[in-house]
Amino acid sequence: MLRYLIKRILIFIPTLLVISLLAFGLSKLAPGDPVELINRGGSLGGVEQSLPDADRIYQETAERLGLNKPSFYLALSSVAYPDTLYRFLRRDHRENLSKLTAQYGNWPAIEAYYHRIRQIDLALDSLKERPTAIRNVRPQLKLLYLSYRDQRINSLIDQVEAGIAADSVLQAQLGPETAQLRSDYETIKEKATPCLLYIPDIKWYGLDNQYHQWLSAFLSLDFGRSYIDGRPVADKMADALRWTIVINLAAIFFAYLIAIPLGVFSAIWKDSAFDRSSTLILFVLYSLPNFWIATMLVVFFTTPEYGMDWFPSLGVGNLPADAPFGQRLLDAAEHLILPVFCLSYGALAFISRQVRGGMLNVIRQDYIRTAWAKGLDARQVIWKHAFANALFPIITMFATLFPAVFAGSVVIEYIFNIPGMGGLTVGAIFQRDWPVVYTILMLAAVLTMAGILIADLLYALVDPRVSYNNSNKP
Repeated sequence: MLRYLIKRILIFIPTLLVISLLAFGLSKLAPGDPVELINRGGSLGGVEQSLPDADRIYQETAERLGLNKPSFYLALSSVAYPDTLYRFLRRDHRENLSKLTAQYGNWPAIEAYYHRIRQIDLALDSLKERPTAIRNVRPQLKLLYLSYRDQRINSLIDQVEAGIAADSVLQAQLGPETAQLRSDYETIKEKATPCLLYIPDIKWYGLDNQYHQWLSAFLSLDFGRSYIDGRPVADKMADALRWTIVINLAAIFFAYLIAIPLGVFSAIWKDSAFDRSSTLILFVLYSLPNFWIATMLVVFFTTPEYGMDWFPSLGVGNLPADAPFGQRLLDAAEHLILPVFCLSYGALAFISRQVRGGMLNVIRQDYIRTAWAKGLDARQVIWKHAFANALFPIITMFATLFPAVFAGSVVIEYIFNIPGMGGLTVGAIFQRDWPVVYTILMLAAVLTMAGILIADLLYALVDPRVSYNNSNKP
């Protein structure tokens, strides 16, 4: 057993690494700039800033997030690309520089062209007494940062030149720089080296990279901070996880409590009136979508309109934290009865069918007939001999409960206004709060692997015939 356990854990390590690579890769492909998202939501959001101040704030935020480092240990590209592209912190600028390099392959000229745009942009900040003229030029400069098509770039440079020429002060100070900007762009095309794009190159960055930093922090249970409110992700998840675990554990408990005896007796009394009626009722329950049932329960049982105002309104209770524990527990329990029912009735139908099928396979075995022939007590035959050997389907389902308990139910939590993991996940996706999203993804993967491991170990505990020794000893 110990040898098998060690082997399984060693298998889980590369699996976890692959999942972490997928999660990290998705975070890099996710739309939006996390630095801009944080700065926009902070105290400086919406405040007009000079370009040097905006650059300084952007750089400080990027360094705090670790985005000033290369993404991975290495990069596979062509020799046309520099190994310092990650130092251009603004994501949209960096992506545009990469597109220009993919067209022309002339990185030194592309870098000079980019810095020329920056020089003109910075120079505009020193001419604040000409606000109207600056407004005619700066939008085109911002678009130049993001443009890589030849026709578009030429058009924008023409507009920049026209805007500067229209103001004598700007023309005196920035006219030569604008002329040089066009010259820099023409140099990119004249000295293009597309042949370099076909020469592969491996760029090694070492351990000081974003992925290594992110994975190390995750393994040390440091999940980072939310992009939206700056709170630690662990704190946000702890608030939501409490209610999700309570609701799902209660639903699972009641589902198993009812489903196991129901499935066992349906198998023992196969084709009886009890078996047929329970099968019909369970199939009806299983076919009813829980979001519809939840909506009907809210409409009919939480409002006085239909005379059945038996349960409190939505939420999880609003008693103050200093209220007696018994009162808060009772208040929360009253609010959770309906959502627990909505989560449990579908599982009840499915689990009972699995238990029934497992029992039907077992009670036909010879050793069960022998037990009956020996005159053993019915309770002993059913529960000790038959049910103990029909646990495999239940254990298999149990392996999926860990991520289910953690992830919660998005629909049910939304309908009943429960601040759980489902609502937290959906809110984080819509708000592009990627640290929360990918932490939940990683933890769900870890819990899934843990559930599979526990299920494998339980197989051996309930059935001694299961052996984890691969050797063929006589």
